[in-house]
Amino acid sequence: MAHPVGPRLVDRIKMAAEVENISTIRGGTYVCMEGPQFSSLAESLSYKAAGYSVIGMTAMPEAKLAREAEMTYATIAMVTDFDCWHPDHDVVDVQSVIQVMHGNTEKARRLVARLAKDFPLTREECPVGSHKALEFAIMTAPSARDPELLAKLDAVAGRVLKA
Repeated sequence: MAHPVGPRLVDRIKMAAEVENISTIRGGTYVCMEGPQFSSLAESLSYKAAGYSVIGMTAMPEAKLAREAEMTYATIAMVTDFDCWHPDHDVVDVQSVIQVMHGNTEKARRLVARLAKDFPLTREECPVGSHKALEFAIMTAPSARDPELLAKLDAVAGRVLKA
């Protein structure tokens, strides 16, 4: 998980956004917090001081699940508000967040449709290894594996569990 985001997938997302005239910022550091909640000013200032670019509640658990399924992962973070540290913005509330989310929905639909349209038909290898993440991750000896559990895991790990 040192590199949770697949660089080729990020390239494809960036190209799709450019074709759809959706402005993007590539890169940054995501911090995952428990939610739903808004940050206190102290939390917000500490996140800013640590250099975090985006604060959210879901991307890292999703990245870890994707890696376990050997799926390449990338975050498309559509910002809804500045955190409370920003002096030039109003107080953040649920109503304003929802309003911005509605505006982001149309962009997200266009972006995902373009990404799907332009996506390659064959799977590419991922430079950070997400396509083969399970090859050395399973510690249970083949003789100790439960056949019922193996059947349940076949869809996401069959490639390595059948070895």
